[in-house]
Amino acid sequence: MTRTSKSRALNRAIGGLQRLVDLFLERREQLAAEAGLTVAQWRVLEKVAGEDFMPSLFAKRRAQSPAAVSKLLRQLQNGGWLRSSIGARDARTRRYDLTREGRRLLEALRRSRATAIASVWADLPARDLERFADFSEQLGERLEEYLDPS
Repeated sequence: MTRTSKSRALNRAIGGLQRLVDLFLERREQLAAEAGLTVAQWRVLEKVAGEDFMPSLFAKRRAQSPAAVSKLLRQLQNGGWLRSSIGARDARTRRYDLTREGRRLLEALRRSRATAIASVWADLPARDLERFADFSEQLGERLEEYLDPS
């Protein structure tokens, strides 16, 4: 492969990856909007559904301010999808749980997402999926190493 053809292939690959990122983000926004949520609200619901949700840790990992996360939590509580209570071990902390409506909403989002995944991915050849998975894992590892060279 010549330097010019490799450069073209590299630019095509980066362009294709950017297109995929944009399309994934657009589809996630559509799914969230169909449920009456923002993507940020959806993320919080998913995290609260897991164990030991801590707003401050969530804010740090998402590079958001604690105030922004508090606002999202209030919006979800006002929507009836989330409830909070004072921590059992420490009265200075709050515990967040999904309400029945919140669990239903999150389950509906997961079903919609699974349907979309099946529509797009299900009939792709297994060999191509394996190659793509291997390549994307390798690329992800290389990007992580580049971002954190320590």
